[in-house]
Amino acid sequence: MRIRSSLISSTGAQWWVLLFALLVSGFARAAISDQELAERVGDGDPVAGQSKSQACQACHGADGNSAGPAPALAAQYSSYLLKQFRKFQFGERPHPGDAASNILSSEDLADVAAYFALQDRTAPVSAVSPIGERLFARGDAPRQIAPCTSCHGDKGQGLIAGSDANPAIGGQHAAYLRAQLLDWRSGKRVGSTAMSLTAKALSDAEIEALSVYLAGLR
Repeated sequence: MRIRSSLISSTGAQWWVLLFALLVSGFARAAISDQELAERVGDGDPVAGQSKSQACQACHGADGNSAGPAPALAAQYSSYLLKQFRKFQFGERPHPGDAASNILSSEDLADVAAYFALQDRTAPVSAVSPIGERLFARGDAPRQIAPCTSCHGDKGQGLIAGSDANPAIGGQHAAYLRAQLLDWRSGKRVGSTAMSLTAKALSDAEIEALSVYLAGLR
């Protein structure tokens, strides 16, 4: 990874130690700007987060690239991960994943989120899905379906929107994406009006096509 000198000089000696450790251990992400690096990592310590992430690795993989059905956490915004961790803790998203969230402190969770945020997400071979590609890139204006790119980026890499982070969805497991879209559509998952309205407008076939297409983005 090419680390910009401005990042190092602007954050002091602590970043020298951190970035050196990242380079040696091989989990720094490539081709990323200083601003995006700061946005993705947040306040956590990714070096400390590597060992603390052991509580998550059985389901999500050592580098956040799970084999499924658990979602991939690699390259996800740390602020988004922390938001989901807290939802697990407080029962807003009942799921087996809340067990790991409940045994880690707030500092631990921030470190774990920072570690996963710096990992490269692997994606399967891109799938040909014209319907999925169209919905992702252009949406469907007559049905008031916005393109996924408007909130999640042109490669599904996620975007910062105000004080929140819209999650990275490119390269995510198709089965997980499908399940989440169905949960948004049914009302089982809540908290985003845009996602609820979009999912409710999608047919089963469109959800399948979109999930398959997104899974192949890299």
